[in-house]
Amino acid sequence: MCAVTVPASAGEALGMLTSALRMQRAALGFLADIDAADMPAAAAAECLQGLEQADAVGAAARGQLLAAFDAQDGSVADGQRTARTWLVHVTRVTRGQAAEHKAVQALAEHHRPLLAGLREGDVITKSVALQLAKWTAAIPEEFREKAEQILVAAAQAGADLRALAAICAEIRSRTARPDPDDENDEHLDRGLSLDTTIDGAGVVHGDLTPGCAAMVRAVLDALAAPDGAGDLRTHPQRYHDALEEAMRRLLSSGLLPKRAGRPVKALVHIYFAELREMDQDSVLQDKWIGEYRARWAAHRAAASVATGDGGAWLDGDAARAIACDAMIVPVVTGDLDAGAVEDLIALCVDYHRVRTGAPGPADVPGHQATEDGTGALAELEHQILGKILQVLSGPSGVASFLRRHLLGKGLNGPSLPLDVGRTDDIPLHLRRLVSLRDQTCQYPGGCDQPAAGCEPHHVQHLADGGRTSLTNLKDYCWWHHHVVLHQLGWTLAVHPDGTSQVTSPTGKIIRSHSPPPGPG
Repeated sequence: MCAVTVPASAGEALGMLTSALRMQRAALGFLADIDAADMPAAAAAECLQGLEQADAVGAAARGQLLAAFDAQDGSVADGQRTARTWLVHVTRVTRGQAAEHKAVQALAEHHRPLLAGLREGDVITKSVALQLAKWTAAIPEEFREKAEQILVAAAQAGADLRALAAICAEIRSRTARPDPDDENDEHLDRGLSLDTTIDGAGVVHGDLTPGCAAMVRAVLDALAAPDGAGDLRTHPQRYHDALEEAMRRLLSSGLLPKRAGRPVKALVHIYFAELREMDQDSVLQDKWIGEYRARWAAHRAAASVATGDGGAWLDGDAARAIACDAMIVPVVTGDLDAGAVEDLIALCVDYHRVRTGAPGPADVPGHQATEDGTGALAELEHQILGKILQVLSGPSGVASFLRRHLLGKGLNGPSLPLDVGRTDDIPLHLRRLVSLRDQTCQYPGGCDQPAAGCEPHHVQHLADGGRTSLTNLKDYCWWHHHVVLHQLGWTLAVHPDGTSQVTSPTGKIIRSHSPPPGPG
């Protein structure tokens, strides 16, 4: 008979747990590596039963640990607001799995008899315990513990799920309080979820209250009428189109409340490449290039009689010759701001000089050159890419020009600036662009809060010389913006390659990327 060793302290318990987990991984690894096809069915059945029992005991342990972790706000140490988001972004489980872990945590907090049944391993499985918890939630609290004890005892005696459901239903019926108005039942199930597939299609699941279902049906029926005898859409297809039309009308009504300081809007995504394809024979593109060359010549002539800063104004073969491998050919012919072109050429020249070691001027207009090799190249690449952004954007950019001439009403309005200087007021169009770029909260440790519920945060604060520009703004949810960064005092750093990291007041670093390799 095997004696169980009881740890004398928390440290000893942790050591035993580490050793047990190592042994468990070794045993499971052995089972995962064997050729199960050669295993007798009886042996496979025994292994499967053993795995289910181990899963039950592990779930009981996880529930206890999660409850303790949550009670101490352990997630905050990693900058996460809740244990659920901590599970998703630190342990790397899916949101569905995190929800199941939280349900197991609820067993430890509110369903102790079910947790005790799980702990035995061979009494109830995790899935059965979670199902029983859903059923017993409707039993008045003063009777719930005794009811769960009865259910666990019945399971131990061999009752299957069907029998357990009957026992639970009888207990609920015998202990239910009178309810004069069933529609006000606080336990009435209701919920709605909207997920997206990998292809972007929506999937709706829901349990609607009778009143909500009646309103939804009335709206869909009103908008789903067949469009004449030639309408070949099925009833589900007409319901889909009716829902889309209802949402379109609601969006345009102006009745929706603002979210994160912005009116609710739907965004239309248009690829720049598709805009170019719409421009048959490149008629509009050639027109824009011709107009830009004229502006370029005018700026160059003005610079010849003004003080200037010594920058070179080049085009055609001269521009291609000065830095043939410095990414300048596809850039110079497509910029919108003559001053930005000058800076771009200077950056490319400096990039070429640092990368090849070629001699060049010490000072480059608009950029303080550095000599630290890889670091200098990374910084220069970041600045060059920032200038390339201006090639395709801005009021006079080629993207704006093609969009205004090729797209229809509603999509051909004027372009707006991406940098409005040093101001606390973040214009609506910049907020939308940041949301469009970031998609979700940009906390390096991970956050699934959609951009529609986030706020732009100045990476470099205005007090430190930061600007209200697309490149200096990142979307953060309210928790990570106001609590983690401002109240708890974490600091944010964004690197030239776009990766970022936050550092807690205690020095803990959380990165959006792997840590840099060590020396050697």
